[in-house]
Amino acid sequence: MQVFVTGATGWVGSAVVQELLRAGHQVTGLVRSETNMAALTATGAQAIRGTLADVDALHRAASSADAVIHTAFNHDFSQFAANAEEERRAIEAIGSALQGSSRPLLVTSGLARIASGRLATEEDVPDPSFLRKSETAARALAARGVRAATVRLAPSVHGVGDHGFVPMLIRIARETGVSAYLDEGANRWAGVHRLDAARVYRLAIEQGVTESAYHAVADEGVPFKEIAAVIGRQLGVPVEARGREHFGWFADFVGLEMAASSERTRARLDWSPVGPDLLADIDQAAYYAS
Repeated sequence: MQVFVTGATGWVGSAVVQELLRAGHQVTGLVRSETNMAALTATGAQAIRGTLADVDALHRAASSADAVIHTAFNHDFSQFAANAEEERRAIEAIGSALQGSSRPLLVTSGLARIASGRLATEEDVPDPSFLRKSETAARALAARGVRAATVRLAPSVHGVGDHGFVPMLIRIARETGVSAYLDEGANRWAGVHRLDAARVYRLAIEQGVTESAYHAVADEGVPFKEIAAVIGRQLGVPVEARGREHFGWFADFVGLEMAASSERTRARLDWSPVGPDLLADIDQAAYYAS
């Protein structure tokens, strides 16, 4: 199968590319720089230079692919609304190239505001007021007959080399001398190892994308205070409750309940995570080397 992957050298996208290549698929990836083009071609994949703003290039690449996996996103949170709109247009361009065919599209999203006070399930629908519209865009394409679905990633897609939410917490703890949590720290985050997440994408594509949403979730819900405790122990700093101002803009994510089940995904894809759990993974010195 010829698979087009956006964000092909990113934290999740690069793992997806390797997973696809190991399974014998051909991969063309979208990358933003000459350096990333060289890195991608060295893996055996083909590279297209561009960004999510290059909707014509996205349409052409999707038109010649048997399947598309979208993992790219501009994570400059100071321009979150603009980046979310750029992504929505990119997904629309990809979907228009696939319309009228059975070629599948997997779009990446998260678990923010999917459910509150309980484990989110694959049957839940996203909050329409949330600024990132990737899943909303995928559902709109599906309503038009495109075989589109969403992979909802756990808020921590962990592994050594991670540059997501947990490293942000580590940086804040280093800068402030406190590994903090909000309120009682009882809100929960799901977790998944990066390589386990990559297998969800491959299996879903190989099985033809039969669901509306898949959950790349291993740990269903780790209390935030426990995450802060591991970081505090590793850095040798106190673990304490702090107000929202301690976290700045990141407070909106720190306080969210982002726990989820992956029971349906496991059953549909015959997927079982094998990587280390979240707390074990971040409780190693290599996570704090940079």
